[in-house]
Amino acid sequence: MFLKAGVGAAVAASVALAIDATFIEPQHPLLKRIDVWLPRLPQELNGFTIAQLSDFHYDRYFSATPIAAAVNIANGLNADLVALTGDYVTVPLLADEHQRSPKAARHAKSCAHLLGGLRARFGSLAVLGNHDEFSDPDEVTGALQYAGIRVLRNQSVLVERGGARLWVAGLNDVMGGGANVGEALRGVPSGDTTVLLCHEPDYADQVAAYAVDLQLSGHSHGGQVRFPGVGALYLPRLGRKYPWGLRRLGQMMLYTNCGIGTIRVPVRWHCPPEVTLLTLRSGTEG
Repeated sequence: MFLKAGVGAAVAASVALAIDATFIEPQHPLLKRIDVWLPRLPQELNGFTIAQLSDFHYDRYFSATPIAAAVNIANGLNADLVALTGDYVTVPLLADEHQRSPKAARHAKSCAHLLGGLRARFGSLAVLGNHDEFSDPDEVTGALQYAGIRVLRNQSVLVERGGARLWVAGLNDVMGGGANVGEALRGVPSGDTTVLLCHEPDYADQVAAYAVDLQLSGHSHGGQVRFPGVGALYLPRLGRKYPWGLRRLGQMMLYTNCGIGTIRVPVRWHCPPEVTLLTLRSGTEG
């Protein structure tokens, strides 16, 4: 009897875990508030806020609901700027990185339609991810820009507040081979504060050699499934060294967002979808 009771409890716990990981946790984005101290940030920009969302992997069954919820959360923050760090669509599992899968881009318009509802004082800026690059990057870019979201492809834009300047640069996808930091920073004065959007976080080792103050990335999904004391069961290439959270690399800060959607298996456990509000602080923490 005790054995049967134990087996029954184990089965019930497994079913409850599966329900939570598939239908509950992935559908409810959490808000993370992070203060980022930047010594070169002008005092006039102290308190500047960036709402970051990433890795949407649009699918009407699994990710449309959390994307819409994330947009609502972000809009309630009254952020100065929205930063979107890639992967709006999903390429097939067995797709060859050297051969595009243009059919995967068919969801770009639906994803962009939801993200077009984002509101911020200085608008929304975006970069592409590896899935966007290996589908049809021009179609994904076009869908986002039609929705009012500017896509930075090795480009930078200037944001001014109170007479002070903040540059936001964006890279082409690293895995796609098109990332060029020098080109993205062309025309940016070396003494000005710069935030760089780059889908893959591990590329920060190369970016840190430039006059960049903060890199915002995604790509890793935080692993999607994390076990206490063990961590993520799987992390993608270029998302293994810096898979989540805030860290310092020399003079540069890096933040890796855990993303909104899921890939391959539509589950999350101990790794909920995330909307990040980054508040830029002038000076050194403490």
